Amino acid sequence: MRERFDAVVIGGGPAGSAVATALALGDWRVALLERAVFPRRKVCGEFVSATSIPVLDRLGLGEVWRAEAGPEVRRLALFAGKRIVEAPMPAVPGASGFGRALGRDRLDLLLLDRARAAGVSVRQPVRATGFRRTADLGLVEIADGKGDAGVLEAPVVIAAHGSWEPGPLPSHLPKRHAPTDFLGFKAHFVGGRLAPDLMPLLQFPGGYGGMVTVDGGRLSLSLCIRRDALERIRTPRRSAAEAVHAHLLRCNRGVREAIGDASPDGAWLASGPIRPGLRPLADDGLLRVGNTAGESHPVVAEGISMAVQSAWLLAEALGPSPLRDREAIGQAERRYAAAYRRQFATRIRTAEIAARLSVSPLAANWAGAALARAPALLTLGARLAGKARPLASGKPATG
Repeated sequence: MRERFDAVVIGGGPAGSAVATALALGDWRVALLERAVFPRRKVCGEFVSATSIPVLDRLGLGEVWRAEAGPEVRRLALFAGKRIVEAPMPAVPGASGFGRALGRDRLDLLLLDRARAAGVSVRQPVRATGFRRTADLGLVEIADGKGDAGVLEAPVVIAAHGSWEPGPLPSHLPKRHAPTDFLGFKAHFVGGRLAPDLMPLLQFPGGYGGMVTVDGGRLSLSLCIRRDALERIRTPRRSAAEAVHAHLLRCNRGVREAIGDASPDGAWLASGPIRPGLRPLADDGLLRVGNTAGESHPVVAEGISMAVQSAWLLAEALGPSPLRDREAIGQAERRYAAAYRRQFATRIRTAEIAARLSVSPLAANWAGAALARAPALLTLGARLAGKARPLASGKPATG
């Protein structure tokens, strides 16, 4: 089987579904490949900043997202040891509301269904097993769960598979294992006692995390912990997730008050290591969006926003009509790279600083004391992390 498209998108998460939809709403014929079956749960903070709501509106998903997402998050907090500090969430210029959270088990399905409705040819579950480029085309080798194989051809191929997924493509990152790696954990709880409009940053020995109320009143808790710190708190009879859960309750007053009597809604998830930093946005004939393009430490809770915003920036750079000329595609790549760095470089650097402060006991104590004396610094940090930075975008690529 050999099929031809204007663009092939590899990965059906928020970035992949968003860029596929944005292109399909124009004149592009798009195929999207997703290896997992939806709905699925993912290690993710699940918060969508107010800066990304206009993108959801442009994709035609804003109304249903508002109907399903959790309450508006109007306040920030720091939960560190016995300390609890609260501050206002920075407002977005021109926005009519604040950010909210929706579980990935719902968000990913909504975005993928929207892509289908926009005319995207969704292949699921299908894996990309190889990639090569000719002078004019990218050739993506695919295989499904039944053993059937084929090749999809397109002048534009977009990698949106995230940074944690292993695989054979040039955009897949090599495996690594180091004591300083950050591993991700995530769980939902019911019956928690977190104020619905509050999103706290969690600081604990060896890591950091966050909590937010998502759809259905569920409380979403996600965190990153250094591998060496995890090894120190584990015991032979306790799983990594059990050790992390107990560690949080023992070390953090705010967490104890929020989920001490709550019940888990499903099992803990684990993934990683995270791979923060900027990566080449066009490499070996592949364009990258979402975590495949760049990743901030989740301490700033901007992962989904960076995914959907990078998708829109790429679709806008590519334009409303399919591109087949390599020179025109190269110009679009350069436009996208410049826009991406303008939009995300500062928050990636801010997240790196915040993560370093969080895992250093001395620095974390100093930062916590400073925030307790001046809570407005928490609002300033959220602003630097991109919570109030509108998408620097002109006319929508889809007209």
